[in-house]
Amino acid sequence: MSDFKWGIIGTGGIARAFANDVTVLDGHAVAAVGSRNLSTAKEFASNFNGALSYGSYKELINDPQIDAVYIATPHPTHKENVIAALKAGKPVLCEKPFAVSSIEAKEMVEVAKENGVALMEAMWARFLPHYAKIREIIASDVLGEISTVFADHGQRLADQNIARLIEPALAGGALLDLGIYPVSFAHMVLGVPQSITATGVLTDKGVDAQTSIILNYANGAQAVLNTTMNVQTPCTAVIAGLNGYLEIDRTFYNPTSMRVKLYDGTVTEYPNTYIGHGLREQAFEFARIVRSGEKESPILPLKDTVAIMQILDTVRAQIGLKYPFEN
Repeated sequence: MSDFKWGIIGTGGIARAFANDVTVLDGHAVAAVGSRNLSTAKEFASNFNGALSYGSYKELINDPQIDAVYIATPHPTHKENVIAALKAGKPVLCEKPFAVSSIEAKEMVEVAKENGVALMEAMWARFLPHYAKIREIIASDVLGEISTVFADHGQRLADQNIARLIEPALAGGALLDLGIYPVSFAHMVLGVPQSITATGVLTDKGVDAQTSIILNYANGAQAVLNTTMNVQTPCTAVIAGLNGYLEIDRTFYNPTSMRVKLYDGTVTEYPNTYIGHGLREQAFEFARIVRSGEKESPILPLKDTVAIMQILDTVRAQIGLKYPFEN
């Protein structure tokens, strides 16, 4: 079988991390890089044998050799870039957050369906082996009925002058960049909440520096989540049920160790044996669905991506986080 050829739109840190991790996979290749600046694309492409460079996104998505496009541009441009690629018939793996709002997300999903093209959110944690093990543990019912989820994601980033985090015009703030990890995690475990309570602290520029969220579920379960870009937090997670809890070590959304501690005192350890970053797992899954003719992944269906964006919409409304480009 010939290599699965990736076209990469965007040349920032996450695009480079993804491209480097993809090269670890057998049968995958970075075939082309697109940037608004040709010299930037050339510099990026020079790290990958045979990769072409394009000075526009349009040129890349029209390259007939490309099997799929990975989009790693700033949050507010995801919709435009995704839709352009989908209309060109290119399957798209779009970096998280998938969109800035659920309205945008629904539009992107609709275009994918209209054009019969595969689309997936690059929420890479969902595709990691320890997340698969988490789902397996929950399904086994060893924990009993789940009533409580805790998860936090805090990094000291606000004082580093990173534009995509601090600028409202780039949909900055902790919530969409960092908070999406605990929100997506809680959704994976408990699904769609019945109600949401959120409070946030905004920066002088009007994006959230810190946000805390409680998701309430119809069966009485709760998820208690926190995200901050002011300080580093443990970045751990707990899933607690009647019979015991699953404790996921730092950093819960990266390959890491974890353990089940049962009410009867039994402890089962799950050490971290993963080698490498982990971004390649989503690439492997996306290539699988494209080659099989599927249009979305059962691991993270598009309806779940939209539902997560709807949770984020509600949180944003409650904390007063609105971007200047929104109506």
